[in-house]
Amino acid sequence: MENNKTRPLWVILLIMVGMTIGLYINKGAHRQTVAPASSDFGKFDEVMWHVKENYVDEVDGNRLQDWAIEAMMEDLDPHSAYISLDEFNEVNDPLLGSFEGIGVQFRIEKDTVAIVNVIKGGPSEKVGIMAGDRFVYIDDSLVAGTKIKNEDVMRKLKGPKGTKVKVQMLRRGVKGLLPFTITRDVIPTYSVDIAYMIDDQTGYIKLSKFSATTYDEFRKGIRKLKGEGMTRLVFDLRGNSGGYLKAAVDVADEFLPKGSLIVYTEGRNRPRQYMNAQRQGRLESIPVAVLIDGESASASEIVAGALQDNDRGTIIGRRSFGKGLVQEQIMLSDNSAIRLTVARYYTPTGRCIQKPFDGNRERYLLESYERYDSGELFNEDSIHFADSLKFTTPKGKTVYGGGGIMPDIYVPLVDDSTEYYFNRIANLGLLYQYAFEYADEHRKELGRFKTVEAFSKGFRVTDAMFAELVKIAEGKGIKGSEEQKQVARREADILLKAYIARNLFDDEGFYPIYAPMDEVLQKAIEVLEGEAE
Repeated sequence: MENNKTRPLWVILLIMVGMTIGLYINKGAHRQTVAPASSDFGKFDEVMWHVKENYVDEVDGNRLQDWAIEAMMEDLDPHSAYISLDEFNEVNDPLLGSFEGIGVQFRIEKDTVAIVNVIKGGPSEKVGIMAGDRFVYIDDSLVAGTKIKNEDVMRKLKGPKGTKVKVQMLRRGVKGLLPFTITRDVIPTYSVDIAYMIDDQTGYIKLSKFSATTYDEFRKGIRKLKGEGMTRLVFDLRGNSGGYLKAAVDVADEFLPKGSLIVYTEGRNRPRQYMNAQRQGRLESIPVAVLIDGESASASEIVAGALQDNDRGTIIGRRSFGKGLVQEQIMLSDNSAIRLTVARYYTPTGRCIQKPFDGNRERYLLESYERYDSGELFNEDSIHFADSLKFTTPKGKTVYGGGGIMPDIYVPLVDDSTEYYFNRIANLGLLYQYAFEYADEHRKELGRFKTVEAFSKGFRVTDAMFAELVKIAEGKGIKGSEEQKQVARREADILLKAYIARNLFDDEGFYPIYAPMDEVLQKAIEVLEGEAE
């Protein structure tokens, strides 16, 4: 039997109709079994019963049900989804703020599972595992040179708190394999990637998702930055695809006066519900710039829309994704679940920012490519809104619905042919790969840098390093003119250095070093400094 999970609902219905016609044609030749009669016995259950009782071969009923439910959810809208029992923890763990495992960050490099970072105080650090170690065996399974995938490694390493996993590791400079027995524990996951001071007055918070722990993390970041003298804030929601509605409301509450409308929701079976600021926000009087892009979605758009519609702060970047639908997770009897769209959300001016969906799920999810092809990413003037999608804030600012949050200040991509060579190297991951290998090979000498500040001041990308990078690129068929290489050399000074810093210090090393070449961030700093004058 064909196992095509992307088959639309109408195909399933057609198959069901085909089965019924087949039975009708042959009813004179064969005895026909009758499904049990029941007032609430749905057609789907009826068909499943006939398949199990009468199909020519043995069938896996659970697999058939999973496949049919998944197709049913996909046919409703792009965000309703079925979460199978096998996928449940993988899908939900990122939003819970923790998971149970061994506490490492890894990447698969040259068919080897290499540890990038070990979580401080976690189970792996406690037994002596170090960044740069390679997994060879996990329990009795060979994982080196087997083309193992990320999700398979995760399944082997994660497990209930208190259970043990035996590993054998390869460590540079050490003969033989090092055996470790790791006792799994609760591992926290963080949604605030970094909170640091860009300068004496400007704080920066980067938020990657809206999870169960986001609000507490956010408040902790605010306290830290205020203690360091923050008088203005850059709040970065780029790449943040959303999460819990409550977390978004709580975060927005910190910026708005008590009583301000943050968002309201409404659905066919969900009466309109208003969510207002409930407390005096810690950031009410601080100038703020919110950064968004095409991957900022859902909860991110709720926060950006709430601040924009309340004339609070400046939204900077590029048009957000456009997800204005609210899902509820409903548990099923076997502990699988569905995430069902139950309402739409609206910003304080009444905007629904959900982008159009014509039934083509792939086109909907890859709409960012259309933005690229249309020129939107390079030129704000290529974006056009119908008059019906225009709304007005209390202070008279025009805002738009029907397809994401349009920033107050649009920062287009730079369309510069001299950067083509560098962009190809970066987009193919060669910079990141080179940085990982360099940090791994020079980990001992790089260990002299105890802080990000020391690394930033003391480390330089040399001409020899850049020459190696160029040689790797040429081996991949990527060639550039001398002018393009000169541009790439300047860019690599920052981005390659930032990637190496990430391998040593995680995000706390990356963002401060990358900041000078982040055009959206630099625009935000310029705007905030202008407001202070």
